[in-house]
Amino acid sequence: MRVVMFYHSLVSDWNHGNAHFLRGVVTDLLSRGHSVKVLEPADSWSRVHLVREHGHEAIARFQRAYPALRSSQYHVDTLDLDQELAGADLVLVHEWNDVSLVEALGRHRAESGGYHLLFHDTHHRSVTNPEIMAKYPLGNYDGVLAFGEVIRQRYLEEGWASRVWTWHEAADVRVFQPYPGRPCEGDLVWVGNWGDEERTAELEEFLIEPAETLRLHARVYGVRYPAAALRRLAGAGILYEGWLPNHDVASVFAKFRMTVHVPRRPYVEALPGIPTIRVFEALACGIPLVCSPWDDAEGLFSPGADYLVARDGREMRQHLAALLAYSDVALAMADRGRQTILSRHTCAHRVDELLDIVRQLDHDHAALVGQAVGQLDDSREEMP
Repeated sequence: MRVVMFYHSLVSDWNHGNAHFLRGVVTDLLSRGHSVKVLEPADSWSRVHLVREHGHEAIARFQRAYPALRSSQYHVDTLDLDQELAGADLVLVHEWNDVSLVEALGRHRAESGGYHLLFHDTHHRSVTNPEIMAKYPLGNYDGVLAFGEVIRQRYLEEGWASRVWTWHEAADVRVFQPYPGRPCEGDLVWVGNWGDEERTAELEEFLIEPAETLRLHARVYGVRYPAAALRRLAGAGILYEGWLPNHDVASVFAKFRMTVHVPRRPYVEALPGIPTIRVFEALACGIPLVCSPWDDAEGLFSPGADYLVARDGREMRQHLAALLAYSDVALAMADRGRQTILSRHTCAHRVDELLDIVRQLDHDHAALVGQAVGQLDDSREEMP
């Protein structure tokens, strides 16, 4: 099968979490013998910021980490869809694309046909900014891949699409795995971006204050930290290390005793059941995890067994202290969390789901063709 994918960026994960999942899906498709072409805009926001802050060496690091992965850059005004989509069987279009491109791809599909066309939504804008999402013309698409059931229902309720499948993110276990034997460098590590003030109070309550109170040897990685946040981290005795390439996260996790997950407020308040990809990746690495409150409404995990949940800052302090005091319990929980990932939440599982959707679309298309042929035969029999 020939797959063409239009995404914000494959090569840059600078404040761009979707790159994590995209890399895992592309890797798995390639491993199964499929042909994959990824196209990303030449001026993608994430890539521009990555190169500006870390130079082209950051792109070279990605290429060394993923030697089989490649993407092509394009400009919307010069993009030749006939050329790029020649021979395509499946086309995936991420929601972080220009409306004009989404519309052009739908029009190309209507005029040229020959491939399945799916829209992929991995953000909270369908709930937090529906006016923008309503502008995406999806009438000529086969359907939508939504990264949570609440998003799937939103598309159906708003009439944005008639066919929507829940397609959760997952961990690329080729990259995210335990690295036993690494020397311990600290108690607590957190990998995440500050960004947009969507969890400022939560980071104080569930990360900074507990680490300060317990006097943990803690380290933080991420981007878009304002000066006030950096001062607060320093005052709490937390070391800030800046951007961490996502393919290096597993080796960093291996050097710490535990990590935490602090979801952004829109996911907690409006999108129950949708964890960020950081949960999948942390559990895949076999590191003990404590989460600030989020509702696992879809039953993806077993809270309390795969990871702990802290309802407030006091419980977070208690959980972190307990994990440090009872290392055997912490390791048993981490192992269970990893087994949950391996059993149902890897990128290979998601590729299986995607291929099932393609087979369903093939079946439906064949049925429609058969119905049309039958109607044509009936009309011929009725002719005098």
